[in-house]
Amino acid sequence: MTDIKELLLSRIRDVADYPEPGVMFKDITPLLADPAAFTALTDALAEIAANTGATKVVGLEARGFILGAPVAVRAGLGFIPVRKAGKLPGATLSQAYDLEYGSAEIEVHAEDLAAGDRVLVIDDVLATGGTAEASIQLIRRAGADVAGLAVLMELGFLSGRARLEPSLAGAPLEALLVI
Repeated sequence: MTDIKELLLSRIRDVADYPEPGVMFKDITPLLADPAAFTALTDALAEIAANTGATKVVGLEARGFILGAPVAVRAGLGFIPVRKAGKLPGATLSQAYDLEYGSAEIEVHAEDLAAGDRVLVIDDVLATGGTAEASIQLIRRAGADVAGLAVLMELGFLSGRARLEPSLAGAPLEALLVI
């Protein structure tokens, strides 16, 4: 696992003062552009999906789509996008959540999740945990079970894990990198 961590870290670029002064943005586009690194990431996340007994993968908008879709294919599972409100046609379930300044809302197609589904949530970064927490609530409201949450990197200094542990109710939270 040390080799994969080194590979992934070597392909994540730090961008100072983006999107605003004082923020060090973690850019994963160099990782996505490297087929060896992207494959290693996909394989590691697909292994987590297998270990959790997931039957479906949820990807959180937008980079969770980029990571979650190939993981679902690799693991032989269905993929479900969780989108910002108003982006999905047809009947949806929605979940509002608070941001640092204001609020947001996410949605999923109402028919995509059902009782008996075990859902692994995938995203690129765990920061404060607001979007992930809302997705967990949305999955449960749809009648499905949360198999776990898997992220490429966790920004440990923002305490998202502590926020999510009660919501996960014992389901694993796997971060390939903790920064």
